[in-house]
Amino acid sequence: MSRYPKDVLAPGWQKAGKPTTTELPAEFGMVLEDPTSGFVGALVRVENGLLVLEDRRGKRRSFPLGPGFWLDGRPVAITAPKRAANGGPTHTASGSRATRTTAKVALPSRIYVEGRHDAELVEKVWGDDLRHVGVVVEYLGGIDDLPAIVTEFAPQQGRRLGVLVDHLVPGSKESRIVQQVTSPWVMVTGHRFIDIWTAVKPSVVGLKQWPEIPKGQDYKTGICRALGWPARTQADIANAWRRIRSQVTSWRDLDPALMTEVEKLIDFVTADHADTLEP
Repeated sequence: MSRYPKDVLAPGWQKAGKPTTTELPAEFGMVLEDPTSGFVGALVRVENGLLVLEDRRGKRRSFPLGPGFWLDGRPVAITAPKRAANGGPTHTASGSRATRTTAKVALPSRIYVEGRHDAELVEKVWGDDLRHVGVVVEYLGGIDDLPAIVTEFAPQQGRRLGVLVDHLVPGSKESRIVQQVTSPWVMVTGHRFIDIWTAVKPSVVGLKQWPEIPKGQDYKTGICRALGWPARTQADIANAWRRIRSQVTSWRDLDPALMTEVEKLIDFVTADHADTLEP
């Protein structure tokens, strides 16, 4: 018997025993390693031929699509993400699986969101989900008259009201107003952020953390100045918000604390209609 049953000079011997690279489409949330730099992070964005990875500390780095990554200890080449059969994305911005159904007729239940920027952010991330379940989100200028607003809405079973309050913290004027709402068909919750701008992860705009703004100074103006953006006029502030909002592509760009409260409201206002909603 020959000690060399195969031709040792045959092509392919150089790759024998070495792991082969597998092509995989990009999927949000997959944890990739760049062995050259040692950076490990979850995939949070794909744009202009680049992958954006975020590590467990919130630090982000961009890498070109293609080979050179490791996934679960195996070399992979990351290709552009797959699209749904209809050419659209496979998931909504909130992380829910995208469906091909059209928007439903609006339910009697509603979600009121205090603050125009708050409402715009909810619409951007959860808009597709809300249209799918037939829930309308309405902008609420302020909550000073919240008890009267609730009375006018006339909540009841099948006609629930959810309210997202801006900067709701214990002991505040807002918390005392909220305590006056006692209807079992109303859920009032809120977020702890001084301004909804800071519910966006600071890394989205290139910061390690949002700057501290001294008391007595307009918060949005202070944020703009800290970032080196124009802040002289209301138009400057509006442009700054559009700039921040444009960087938000999905729930991964938001602080989980905001996501939790919005999801609770959606579950609450659709509770009486669960049997009619598609999975």
